[in-house]
Amino acid sequence: MEQTGLKEFPTVSFLRFLRHASNIVKNPLPFHNANFKRLGDSFELKIGPKATVIFSKNAEYLRYTLQKNQRNYTKSKIQTKDLAKYVGRGLLTAEGDHWQRQRKLIQPAFHKKQLRYLLDTMQTVIGKELQNIQLDQAADIHNVFNDLAFQTVIKTLFSGGVSPEQIAQLQRTTEEAQQMMVKELRQPFLVWWFKSSGKIQKHLDAVGEAREMLEDLVNQRRESGTRYDDLLDMLLDARYEDGTEIAEKQLIDEILILFVAGHETTSNALTFTCELLARNPEALQKVQQEAKQLGSSGEDIMSMLKGATYIQQVLQESMRLYPPAYFIDRVNYQQDQLGEYRLPKDSTVLFSVYEMHRSEAYWERPLEFDPDRFDPQQPRQHSDYYFPFGAGPRMCIGNNFAMYEMILAMIQLFSQYTIEHKKSPIDIRPLITLKPKDAILVFRAS
Repeated sequence: MEQTGLKEFPTVSFLRFLRHASNIVKNPLPFHNANFKRLGDSFELKIGPKATVIFSKNAEYLRYTLQKNQRNYTKSKIQTKDLAKYVGRGLLTAEGDHWQRQRKLIQPAFHKKQLRYLLDTMQTVIGKELQNIQLDQAADIHNVFNDLAFQTVIKTLFSGGVSPEQIAQLQRTTEEAQQMMVKELRQPFLVWWFKSSGKIQKHLDAVGEAREMLEDLVNQRRESGTRYDDLLDMLLDARYEDGTEIAEKQLIDEILILFVAGHETTSNALTFTCELLARNPEALQKVQQEAKQLGSSGEDIMSMLKGATYIQQVLQESMRLYPPAYFIDRVNYQQDQLGEYRLPKDSTVLFSVYEMHRSEAYWERPLEFDPDRFDPQQPRQHSDYYFPFGAGPRMCIGNNFAMYEMILAMIQLFSQYTIEHKKSPIDIRPLITLKPKDAILVFRAS
């Protein structure tokens, strides 16, 4: 049906894109921010002679595509092809009937009742990893949290049986593959060179070796006949509606997705949270008081999690300012409209969660760190424009897992330590997730 009376998105030319290409590779957010300021809350960017991407920071448009009219939208090739070639067709990269079948299979493993079985393991891993913090000296805290989050995923998946060398290989492979993918996305005019030079194939080969290692670990578990009630056991127990179990290739795809999505968002969020607390002493003091009270309460882990109300507010506010998943992509099957704009069939739309979470249209004093925005005693007014875990049917399946892990890490961390106040600005490194850059802090015994 012909769309009449609708406007075209304001356009950023391919020439402007090329002129800023070197800066976009390092950090595209200032370029997009400048375009939003010039052109409004949505614009079209020419990234090639015929290729375009629509950028938007309009929360109503995002809710429309993820919830109201979600059947007309699919994820873009950024995830379904570019990321999938490195991590397979797991829950994050799958689409259509395949996604629905996988979601229904895996959802029970991430239910709060099932996650209870993992809390003891989670707490033990966190406690061990936090011992690696070097007191009284400046260090990049992201390294500690990155290892902590990766170890948590590994141990809740496989319990024991994974060597430090295997863990290091998995961590290195997933991170380097992501960096290669970012280069492909931000320099599409160089993809021919990445292919012909063998750079892409090098990372694909490394991922292949990681997959073989994971297959060996799965087979060892099957042959052992031992149950650990970890995530791997839950996945091996899962059955489709017809009674069949998950195929080995699909199982490895899901495990790789857990590594990529399950550790990066958590490590990033914990790092940004500590950076924010180091610059906000009043909030830090409240966190320490709550953490020490809970840490010495003798309560069971689930009760501690429920009692960590202010810590949860701090984490929510941190993910507002620095959302780990800082953009959400969609492509429409059929022509549509976003507000007053025409949206032709097969348009790629990138929604900037980063810009939405910092928009004066939705937040008072949007650049200030204020955990009281999320006070549970206050009426909830932010759900329509706050998307740390996405929204709609494809909302992150691991959101409860991530929040439990982060709250436990905060309780253990701040019942023992404090952070030296820092005045330097927080720096970022936007890759597939929003990563911190040079998160140098000093921890001291409290």
